[in-house]
Amino acid sequence: MRIPTTPQRSRMMSSIRGKNTWPERTLRSLLFARGFRYRLHVRKLPGSPDLVFPKHKAVIFVHGCFWHRHEGCRYTTTPKTNEDFWRHKFQGNVDRDRRHAGMLLALGWRVGVVWECALKHSLEKATQTVDEWLHGNDAVLIIGQTD
Repeated sequence: MRIPTTPQRSRMMSSIRGKNTWPERTLRSLLFARGFRYRLHVRKLPGSPDLVFPKHKAVIFVHGCFWHRHEGCRYTTTPKTNEDFWRHKFQGNVDRDRRHAGMLLALGWRVGVVWECALKHSLEKATQTVDEWLHGNDAVLIIGQTD
């Protein structure tokens, strides 16, 4: 496997999206088909959650395992070049995610995190779990696949 040059890596990294990713679009279309209505990326809320369900006072973040460091997941790899940069970058992402979740909980919102690997593993199971959580009373939901 060839290691990309700096300009190639820069081009590849700049094409990575922060919103409207495949996992996010897939989950929201399945939830919409089940009758859920939501707002997207509400900037007035901490962290601009991917999905906001005002009726249920709930938000969902759809996290990529690589960028948000899903612990124990096979998709959570670290690039071999410039490891200190990546370690610092990833730790900042994790710290920010925790901070935003805490702020949302303090504001009275229920917070869900759906990891990319859970959607890759079983879309139906992940969607069903979110559906049940939205109709329930639990404050926090975390869906992830680690095997």
